[in-house]
Amino acid sequence: MTYIDTHAHLYAEQFDEDRAEMIQRAIDSGVKKLFLPNIDLASIPKMEQLVEDYPGICYSMMGIHPCDVAKDWEKQLEETKKHYKKGRHIAIGEIGIDLYWDKTLQAEQTASFRAQINWAKEEELPIVIHCRDAFDEIFEVLDQENDERLFGVFHCFTGTEEQAKRILNYGGFKLGIGGVVTFKNSGVDKAIQNIALEDLVLETDAPYLSPTPFRGKRNESSYIPLIAKKLSDIYGISEEKVGEITTKNALEVFTIKA
Repeated sequence: MTYIDTHAHLYAEQFDEDRAEMIQRAIDSGVKKLFLPNIDLASIPKMEQLVEDYPGICYSMMGIHPCDVAKDWEKQLEETKKHYKKGRHIAIGEIGIDLYWDKTLQAEQTASFRAQINWAKEEELPIVIHCRDAFDEIFEVLDQENDERLFGVFHCFTGTEEQAKRILNYGGFKLGIGGVVTFKNSGVDKAIQNIALEDLVLETDAPYLSPTPFRGKRNESSYIPLIAKKLSDIYGISEEKVGEITTKNALEVFTIKA
């Protein structure tokens, strides 16, 4: 079986002691490609080193995580853009709005999100959206920016079926489904049961949000099959078919050849 982890922070310090072994476990478990979202300026060199070390396996994105958006976000974005290489980075992400921890810089988060959406449009790249306690705010921006150049992944989807359908109505998005779908009473299973598997991609968000039975422990890309197993239960198809369809979806939205 072949899978893609479309969202994993494998450059994080939580993997400093066993990164090579962890990546090998992922490959051995059938996870053949690993997509790395950027979060800030400091994460770029570590992320890019992984792309150098694992060509054809690790792929990088470029962007500023909403929790890392600063007061001087314009200067921050200008510096980030200096590290961008056309043809190398597969998406602008992860970007978005996060009002869970702190609402102080909500205006700056929104402005940075909008600017990065337009950057992605200019480069004809997908965006990878982070949304926490901010569905209405995210939708407001997407409604204003929606056109044929807007597409990507709504990372770590944990909303309702209605919200899922609204995202998919933009026309070019997939929902990123991770470990939360395996949590008892998370509601994600019910939210997506009437959503086509063709609209989903798999992700871990490693080292965060480990699926059951590893909840609360460090997450890693080799756990993707556990998410696939849950989707096979929801859709009543084989894990192999889940892998086949979600891999095709990921290659399609990120425009990568198998």
